[in-house]
Amino acid sequence: MRILVVEDDAQIAAGVGAALQDAGYVCDYAGDGEEAWFKGDTESYDLVVLDLGLPVLDGLTVLKRWRTAGRTMPVLILTARGSWPERVEGIDAGADDYLPKPFQMPELVARVRGLIRRASGHASATIEAGPIRIDTRQMQVTVDGTAVPLTPLEYRLVSFLIHNKGRVVPPGELLEHLYGDDDSREANALEALVMRTRKKLGAGTIETRRGFGYLVTDEKT
Repeated sequence: MRILVVEDDAQIAAGVGAALQDAGYVCDYAGDGEEAWFKGDTESYDLVVLDLGLPVLDGLTVLKRWRTAGRTMPVLILTARGSWPERVEGIDAGADDYLPKPFQMPELVARVRGLIRRASGHASATIEAGPIRIDTRQMQVTVDGTAVPLTPLEYRLVSFLIHNKGRVVPPGELLEHLYGDDDSREANALEALVMRTRKKLGAGTIETRRGFGYLVTDEKT
């Protein structure tokens, strides 16, 4: 799962990014509204953490541009502006949630998990696909009740496929959502990652549809 953190305060951005990375997400960063607008308009993100008080372009303008352009990723607003009219303005502009500063990192992470989960159509913090069960709070994956140790990258792969269970995910989409801006994105590396993860989970848990992509379903293997 890939998140864009938009925050002009470097210390806050680093803290938010570290908390999200510890929770199993990969993060890109933008320090002003122009950069944020461009990244959100040209890259694929599972969620954006958006500060309102940005240089160049303010956060509400960025958000309105994204929504006008049809960008539908969940957006969590972070801001020191705490009055209810400003919160209403943010929600009306297309925000999905609102967290005033100062905030606690565990609450931010919980809100992020919930927004991503609900955007994928899942209400519970635990999601099942066939024999696979993922607990998004504990970042734990089990197969038929047995815990499976995964690397952070393997966990992101399983998490993204399960959030999108029943849909064949093209390799290009997976590459966009598993890796950050500075990471190498190669089809061969993705194929090796899928094979390695499938070996840990068990044969048939991650299906390969040649020429189309990868799939997990509710069917038992």
